[in-house]
Amino acid sequence: MPYYVYILTNSHGNVMYVGVTNDLKRRVYEHRNHLVDGFTKRYHVDKLVYYEQTCDVMAAIQREKQIKGWTRARKNALVERVNPLWQELNL
Repeated sequence: MPYYVYILTNSHGNVMYVGVTNDLKRRVYEHRNHLVDGFTKRYHVDKLVYYEQTCDVMAAIQREKQIKGWTRARKNALVERVNPLWQELNL
């Protein structure tokens, strides 16, 4: 089963959210439609700009925690390596 670590931002690109899920399409749909109360709904964080996949749930959780601990500059660099224009990724 695949697991995904993903990064969302808002339309201005000034807020970031790092998450983990086993169903990226469903989770992004929930964020984009503000179906779950919390940080992403409050700050309109619904633009998928980065994701990576693994088959190991523990590796995904560990990677999420690792990225969450990074500085904003390092997170930006991660996104920009694969998505230099910060375009919304479609699934």
